[in-house]
Amino acid sequence: MHKIFKIVALVLSLAGIVSLIRIISAGDTVMKDAAATGDTALVEPMAWIAYIILALVLAFVVFFVIKNLFTNSAGLKNTLIGLGGFLLVAIISYVISSGVETPMRDGKILSASGAKLVSTGLNMFYILAVLAIIAMLGSGVKKLIK
Repeated sequence: MHKIFKIVALVLSLAGIVSLIRIISAGDTVMKDAAATGDTALVEPMAWIAYIILALVLAFVVFFVIKNLFTNSAGLKNTLIGLGGFLLVAIISYVISSGVETPMRDGKILSASGAKLVSTGLNMFYILAVLAIIAMLGSGVKKLIK
């Protein structure tokens, strides 16, 4: 299995290098002209290589996380507690957020539900940031006491 991963990594690396050499050899003016006309033939292979690598990495991460969760029951419990806490913060943020139709810069109107979701995201960020700061300060104080 390890040998297969090495071969796949080598093939993707070589494809990326070839694509990079094509982009560099084309030059800046060709790239700018192609971008102005909407021609993405030089850049598109590099983007697809990046998408493939991202998909592979995400698949492996999800697979091994799920595998570890089912083989380690204590880890499953801690993960569910963390997920429940995150869900609780999301629910609280949604409840306290407000949603009002808002005009945007391009002249369109952001719907009330869209504005409520944006407000929810901001509230979640603020709550989680405050909790992270409290956790860091608590950890620092705990280390100072010891």
